[in-house]
Amino acid sequence: MDFSLTEDQMSFKELAIDFAKRNLNEGFSERERNGEFNFEGWKKCAQFGLHGLPMPEKYGGLAKDILTCVTVMEGLGYACKDSGLLFAINSTIWTCECPILKFGTDAQKEKYLPGLIDGSLIGGHAATEPDAGSDAFSMKCRAERKGDRYILNGAKIFISNAPIADFLLVFAVTNKNKGFAGISAFVVEKGFPGFSVGKPLDMMGLRTCPLGEVILQDCEVPAENILGKEGGGAGIFSSEMELERSCLFAMHLGAMERELEQCVNYAKMREQFGRPIGKYQSISHKIADMRLRIELSRLILYKVAWMKTQGKRAPVESAIAKLFISESYLQTCLDALQIHGAYGYSKELDIERNLRDSIAGRIYSGTSEIQRNTIASYLGL
Repeated sequence: MDFSLTEDQMSFKELAIDFAKRNLNEGFSERERNGEFNFEGWKKCAQFGLHGLPMPEKYGGLAKDILTCVTVMEGLGYACKDSGLLFAINSTIWTCECPILKFGTDAQKEKYLPGLIDGSLIGGHAATEPDAGSDAFSMKCRAERKGDRYILNGAKIFISNAPIADFLLVFAVTNKNKGFAGISAFVVEKGFPGFSVGKPLDMMGLRTCPLGEVILQDCEVPAENILGKEGGGAGIFSSEMELERSCLFAMHLGAMERELEQCVNYAKMREQFGRPIGKYQSISHKIADMRLRIELSRLILYKVAWMKTQGKRAPVESAIAKLFISESYLQTCLDALQIHGAYGYSKELDIERNLRDSIAGRIYSGTSEIQRNTIASYLGL
């Protein structure tokens, strides 16, 4: 395994850092306070090529390998304060674009991928329900074939991008007697009869990424909008989660790097009892642990990226990466706040906002408990 980056990958990462610093941070504090999505930033990211990083050139993408995508997302996480915007972009790429590319028909690819890549379309992924979160496949949303269309009935909750999406990849039960094999996926456009979205939910963190409830009431979906085969939803879900659990969490790695730099600088500058606080082991050890978590996070993340680039499956490795990085990011944010004391707790700095954003990482893309279940199951437990 060779995780070293090429000159092109390193250059692309630096370009992403420079792009984010120049284009994505202005006005962020006010948007975060008001829970506003950065549509202008969304368009600029599309123009830069972010939305099409792993997508084929024939649809307007850049056709980059997964390791390149990971390094770019790492750079964005380091330079961009707007975690909500990055989350929305990642959600669209890994749980919308990639499933359509891998499982969609040529007609579906031609219809949806160019718009997603150039930023004129916003997509999302709708699986979670009020009574089906970690137990995703206990969903109650039903899809019944009637002639040339499917009729969907049910509700989805905490759906990223839902209030602003042009369409969602919706998972529903087509055969309740087949368990996992009875789940199917559908591309559902916001203009389809019976489709509606509630107001954006007021969340603790990631406030600039709109989340909402989706209502499907006798929603009419053309039969050609089923993604893959009927009953193939579980395979689609598993495939996209491997990518999301690696590439999405690269932005957390970048954010941890930013926090480490901030803490090192503060520990050198802030003096108590006649010397910089970094000279006290209670502080320096926290900072050393930050570095430790960053290095180990990068190793497992790059391993998953390498495996996916080689065309291999990585169910256990992606679960380990998601679990370790999300837990590490939260602990790094807690340590950063402690090091900065009351300044960290205040809204004068970004630390309290980073902490609020980091907590969600232990929940989305499968909770920490679910990742441990996955790892244990591959050990025969």
